[in-house]
Amino acid sequence: MLTMNEIYKIFNVGTINEKIALRNLNLTLEEGDFVTLIGGNGAGKSTLLNCVAGVHSVDQGSIIVDDKDLTKLSEHRRASIIGRVFQDPMMGTAANMGIEENLALAYRRGQLRTLKWGIKNKERDLYRELLSHLELGLENRLSDKVGLLSGGQRQALTLLMATLQKPKILLLDEHTAALDPKTAEKVMQLSKKLVEEGRLTTLMVTHNMRHAIEYGNRLIMMHEGRIILDIKGGEKQQLTVEELLKRFGQASGEEFANDRVLLS
Repeated sequence: MLTMNEIYKIFNVGTINEKIALRNLNLTLEEGDFVTLIGGNGAGKSTLLNCVAGVHSVDQGSIIVDDKDLTKLSEHRRASIIGRVFQDPMMGTAANMGIEENLALAYRRGQLRTLKWGIKNKERDLYRELLSHLELGLENRLSDKVGLLSGGQRQALTLLMATLQKPKILLLDEHTAALDPKTAEKVMQLSKKLVEEGRLTTLMVTHNMRHAIEYGNRLIMMHEGRIILDIKGGEKQQLTVEELLKRFGQASGEEFANDRVLLS
């Protein structure tokens, strides 16, 4: 499904600020894998997602999805097969457009744009049905501007938009970090539901160790641009935060020192 071979990403090459963000990284995801990705600041988590999405080009290596080489494709050309939800609820939607208009943009992703923009009643009924599953009352607010929604409502809508056309890869980039704890749990449960129902191959970056352990079938921990732990199956189900910290120390030779992660 997704294969990353010997990936290197270096920023500010040849300067005193040179930073190797990803070093000889190899990763393979099978179809339907729900992988949680965790690590300290600067570990390379978001850089990895940005390389998959095409935001950053890689300096070495290849990125393959379903036997198609994406390595040199632009972010725009990858957008039809990659869905993404960002940390900031303001990203991923058009605030000055209505809910149904935002959904129509997502529904038409990858299609040729024409002057026939109108949303038909059958399409509108589909949006109402999908929104009703969010249990947020948004199915009765199709014409409301997205900018009027709360952070949680907007993130739930962004999730729906990102999965509307069943992407090959779904990227969740700390998508609950800006939400209050109660709303974050609701969005996480919604994420799990959409991923499992759609059997979506998913990479989720999180700063919350409990979420990393609780959700998905596989947990990856990064350190200094490398994958140092890859835990799956029954081994992951038995994992605790304390055991994860212990294994990080054994694999990295250091103590985990990210307060944001430890306090979540």
